[in-house]
Amino acid sequence: MRSFKETQLGLLCSVLLLVLSIGVAEGGRDWNSIIKLPTDAVNGGEDDKRGTRWAVLVAGSYGYWNYRHQADICHAYQVLKRGGLKEENIVVFMYDDIADNEENPRQGTIINHPQGADIYAGVPKDYTGENVTVENLFAVLLGNKSSVKGGSGKVVDSGPNDHIFIYYSDHGGAGVLGMPLPPYLYAHDFVQILKKKHNAGTYKEMVIYIEACESGSIFEGLLPKDLNIYATTAANAEENSWGTYCPGMEPSPPPEYDTCLGDLYSVAWMEDSEMHNLKEETLKQQYNLVKRRTSNLDTYMTGSHVMQYGDVTISKEQLYLYMGFDPANANATLAPENNLPLFEDIEARAINQRDADLLYFWQKYKKSKEGSSEKLDAQEKILEFMTRRMHLDRSVQLVGNLLFGVEKGPAVLNFVRRPGEPLVDDWDCLKTMVRTFESHCGSLFQYGMKHMRALANICNEKISIDAMSRVSAQACTQVPSGYLSSLQRGFSA
Repeated sequence: MRSFKETQLGLLCSVLLLVLSIGVAEGGRDWNSIIKLPTDAVNGGEDDKRGTRWAVLVAGSYGYWNYRHQADICHAYQVLKRGGLKEENIVVFMYDDIADNEENPRQGTIINHPQGADIYAGVPKDYTGENVTVENLFAVLLGNKSSVKGGSGKVVDSGPNDHIFIYYSDHGGAGVLGMPLPPYLYAHDFVQILKKKHNAGTYKEMVIYIEACESGSIFEGLLPKDLNIYATTAANAEENSWGTYCPGMEPSPPPEYDTCLGDLYSVAWMEDSEMHNLKEETLKQQYNLVKRRTSNLDTYMTGSHVMQYGDVTISKEQLYLYMGFDPANANATLAPENNLPLFEDIEARAINQRDADLLYFWQKYKKSKEGSSEKLDAQEKILEFMTRRMHLDRSVQLVGNLLFGVEKGPAVLNFVRRPGEPLVDDWDCLKTMVRTFESHCGSLFQYGMKHMRALANICNEKISIDAMSRVSAQACTQVPSGYLSSLQRGFSA
């Protein structure tokens, strides 16, 4: 039997190997920070003719190790504000536990690029903390003030000529997007809300950008082409998305930061928006540029497949219809579509979104003084996160083996449907399977969302809830201690 100390050292070595194995993606241009402080917005006279621009920005995580998600959202707000969108028409969801967090080396500020300026100042706190919920998000999208609980009460009170931009950044899994408080955002529910919004006739066109692992599954086989909605996602339906501007990368965060500052797809579209005249650049041109950069120059090594869904004809339109126009970029030239910047001179790196938390705690462990309480705390966090991961991985595998047999189990759990087909036939079954598994094995939390496909496939195989409950109880005779395994925050579905 291995001693507890040997087990600890083994886990720490595993984390070190993970960090050292972070791939390097070549990119390229001479970098000068393009993040600017907000300037006075200029709307332009044509807005009255084209309706109002609305935006909903959602950071679905909490915790300092997830710094990048709220940084993405704050950055997006500044891009839109400089584009002339009014604060009253931008609704922001974020837990708001980063800027003043004791771990933040620059108190009261947030940055999204190593040389970037503060992007936190001026961001409205519409829905923060326990008010960042799926229920509130749906109420905001539908313009239903009476259904909002807490927060500023601001909703998308849009009309038939208005354009709406939705941007979400967080962890995800097959058919699901994370939220700080459960339940999570399920793809079918989200698309049903979009259909309801369309049936109400309260927008002209809508654009959705989603940063999350397996984010393509949110729309795959679900989003119709007749809703006047165009969506792009950071990844396809079965792969991870990537964090960037992380410790040890180039460009690296300032040395006092132990966490990733942004996400690859997200910073790609925002940095592109800040360097071009959005009255000339189209959604399609931005999609192609972001796709190229996020793919790591089409190698997909430490990169993902940016996807598009819905009414793709909308991509021919100019970005300013949704993001506004920054007068500072009036004279910016746009490269031809087949000659977009390739970022070939920058050495850039990216880390799997699911591993960014381990990188953060590993950095803290490395930098802490030997024997200090900080080093001990970082070591305990690494062990807790790794123990929880291994518990979930082994539990799901064992459930599959008990249901389908050792030989067939892995193939059933990992099966990926053909493109154009939704993740699962019965979404209510999926939610019930999630609750059943969690009641015996503990919360999936952000890492466990990687197993949503396995739970969906169990539904697709017509396994009964009683059978699922029975094998989950067999698989999880013991659940690791610690807040990550408790169900005090509620079920993920």
